[in-house]
Amino acid sequence: MSLVELIAQADERGLAASGLACLDRCVPLLGGDDEILRPLWASLAESEGWGEDWGERVEQARAKLDVPGVGAGVPGGRGFAEGEASVLAHRMLGAVPVDRGAGNLREWADACSVAALQIHRLLDAASDGASSVTARREGRTQDMSPLVAAELRRQIAILEVLSAHGPAGLRQALALSTEGRRVLRAVVSRRARGRV
Repeated sequence: MSLVELIAQADERGLAASGLACLDRCVPLLGGDDEILRPLWASLAESEGWGEDWGERVEQARAKLDVPGVGAGVPGGRGFAEGEASVLAHRMLGAVPVDRGAGNLREWADACSVAALQIHRLLDAASDGASSVTARREGRTQDMSPLVAAELRRQIAILEVLSAHGPAGLRQALALSTEGRRVLRAVVSRRARGRV
C-alpha cells in the first residue's frame, strides 16, 4: 500500500503516532532535546483511555519547543534550506490537534507526512528528481534521493507496524522515529559545519 492509503486506513492512535513520529524526527530543527516529546508517546501507550491527557501534553511540548528564536538555533548559522525546513517543523508543532478526533488527527498526520518529506528533500545534498512529494507518497519512487527515500520508508514502516500490532507496535514506531531523528540531526550538523 502507498503511504496515502496507509494514512487513510489508520485508526486514531495510529494517526496520532504517525504525526507525532514525523514531528519527533524533526525535533533537531525545533531546538529541542531528544526526550522532549516522550510524554506524548507515553500518552499514546496507555492501554485504556489512551491520550486522555494528550491535549495537556501537547500544550506542554509547545511551551517548551515553540520559543521565539529557538527554531533559528541551527548550529553554525542557517542557510535557506534550513530556514525553510525549520518553518515547516514549527508549522507541524503548531498544528498538533489537542482534540483527538479522527478527522483532526488524519488531517494533521497527512500534513506532517508531507512536511517531513519536504524537510528531508530540502536538506538532502542529492537531488530528488522532478517528482513532487505528493507523487512519492502515492508510490512513485523513481529517482528518489537517499534522505527522502529513507524518510518515506520510515513513515510507511511506522504505519504498517501500528496497523499490524496496535499499541504493542508503539515501541517499534518510537525506535524507527529515534533512528530518523539521529539521521536528521547529523544532516543538520553536517550542513552547519559546511558553512563555517
